[in-house]
Amino acid sequence: MIIEIPGDYRPSENEQYMNNRQIEYFRLKLLRWREQLIEDSQKTLQRLKEEDLGIIESVDRGVLEFDTAFELRTRDRYRKLLVKIDKALGRIGDGTYGYCEDTEEEIGIRRLEARPIATLSIEAQEQHERDEKKWA
Repeated sequence: MIIEIPGDYRPSENEQYMNNRQIEYFRLKLLRWREQLIEDSQKTLQRLKEEDLGIIESVDRGVLEFDTAFELRTRDRYRKLLVKIDKALGRIGDGTYGYCEDTEEEIGIRRLEARPIATLSIEAQEQHERDEKKWA
């Protein structure tokens, strides 16, 4: 079944939670985000291949090495995000997307808009953070 999503559509709290239109909206949002991360990573790899490693001045070489390290850390973050996006897409496939993995309660449209890879409700996330502080 194909669900068409108008370009100006935004999920609303006034609709049935995780209806077909909302599911398709978030699926497309996740796919676009995934595509952008992959595209950015490919651009970075290409840029790193093209960098002039023949820079003579040590200051320039230091700047280049710093920039390269920063780019690689960013790409590692992207790699981790891609895993989370793929898991979110899997949850869409199995019907659990939008529901807290701890409490099975609704995560909420506003939270998913802000963080479409969220797996916990705000309350469950806060509890996890309090628990982490106890062990730190």
